[in-house]
Amino acid sequence: MSDPKPITKVPDGHSRYLTTRQKQPNEKGFVGYETVWEPFQKEAEYKTPKRP
Repeated sequence: MSDPKPITKVPDGHSRYLTTRQKQPNEKGFVGYETVWEPFQKEAEYKTPKRP
């Protein structure tokens, strides 16, 4: 059999609302990616409307 390939570390990917990170390889050698989403909008605190 051939020698296993060396593990290459990929740098984190950054965009406006998204960050991707490389996970550690599993027992079969599969390397996955973790995706972290940032919130698109801020949530305002609810205020009760004024009474007429």
